[in-house]
Amino acid sequence: MSGTLYIVAAPSGAGKTSLVKALLEREPSIALSVSYTSRPPRPGEVDGQHYHFVSREVFEHMAQAGAFFEYANVHGDYKGTARAAVEPLLAEGRDVLLEIDWQGARQVREKWEEALSIFILPPSRAELERRLRTRASDSAEQIARRIADSRVEIGRAVDFDYVVINDEFGQALADLRAIFIARRLRRDVQLVRNSVLLDDLLKPE
Repeated sequence: MSGTLYIVAAPSGAGKTSLVKALLEREPSIALSVSYTSRPPRPGEVDGQHYHFVSREVFEHMAQAGAFFEYANVHGDYKGTARAAVEPLLAEGRDVLLEIDWQGARQVREKWEEALSIFILPPSRAELERRLRTRASDSAEQIARRIADSRVEIGRAVDFDYVVINDEFGQALADLRAIFIARRLRRDVQLVRNSVLLDDLLKPE
């Protein structure tokens, strides 16, 4: 049985990265696919941990060679998921999480219909803008672009299976984790993963 592919997307400033980080600390069996990006690192970001940072030319060469499971132009920079970081893990039965944008999510759903998608929303537009302005990692021009793009991004929430509103962080994390727990408890998953137990329970006296 192949693993489950999870997609988590959100507009910039909704708190997606913080929620995913906290989720993975509590669910260590889930593998996070580290995306490639053509943008330069922000202060504190580590290559290979937060992103694989490559030049625009290298990214475009990889895309032309078919190296990506999905990729998109996000706020003027490329972001993408390498096929080698996803497909082998799923084939081994591992659950994989993609922290990507709505454009990449659409590509993934076209290739992998079983993918489970989650969209993170901020509690209000005012709070979204406050978070973007206080993040202190982007220029004023970049912040303005992200605010403008957020309307399009938020409008794609209707395409996702689940929506989590990140108002109070602890509650948002509990809501997000509940989705993953519920998926593991589905009948088809439980019967395959616990086939030995089921055989024992059904064994004749």
